[in-house]
Amino acid sequence: MAAVGGVVAAESSSAAGLYGSGMLTDWTTLARAISSAATIAYVRDNDGVYMFGDSIAVQDGKALAIRLKERTGASLAVHNWSGRPTAPAVDALENWALKYRMPRRILMATGTNDVFNPPVFAAQVDRTMKIVGPTRTVIWVNTQIARTGQPASVQLADQRNSAWVNSQLSDAQKKYPNLRIVRWAEYLAAKPTLLTQCLREGVHTTVPFGQDARNELIVQALAAAQAA
Repeated sequence: MAAVGGVVAAESSSAAGLYGSGMLTDWTTLARAISSAATIAYVRDNDGVYMFGDSIAVQDGKALAIRLKERTGASLAVHNWSGRPTAPAVDALENWALKYRMPRRILMATGTNDVFNPPVFAAQVDRTMKIVGPTRTVIWVNTQIARTGQPASVQLADQRNSAWVNSQLSDAQKKYPNLRIVRWAEYLAAKPTLLTQCLREGVHTTVPFGQDARNELIVQALAAAQAA
């Protein structure tokens, strides 16, 4: 994603890339939100949650932390980075696992930027589950993207590639009983009006309506995992 509030855009149909959604550009200089070592240690030691996400998480993470704390008492440590696809997010998870160790719940809010190269996603889910192991729970938010500022052909590719990413996540859930999916895409598909009410340009949440809706789904899943 090109900034806190933007996804990398294909400049034209000729720049649509191999899968039709365009090419992911350099995300490493974009906005990020990363918790301090002290916060990470506190979260780990107090049954909190580690979160790894992209620009949607950069925008919504603070509101999510407040909602989670109020609802369950749990704290959130974040490693959220705009524009980042899943592979480097899993790298960050692996780094935290080695450096800090892990709590029993891990939140993955990543996958939107994998629409530019969908086939690589499944291997990253497998990597995540191997790092986390069978005794912790991974809560993964699935994805919905159809950038309204792009040509119809790119929007169609975005939607197709979102479904491809989500299908790989659903397939992974069949292999890993400790993988829970927050079905954001299905929530948005339930009513025709929700896409425009919840998404401001086909990707990022509107504030507060879409942000509240997505964060509520996430908190419900985290609370269920906490009680299990």
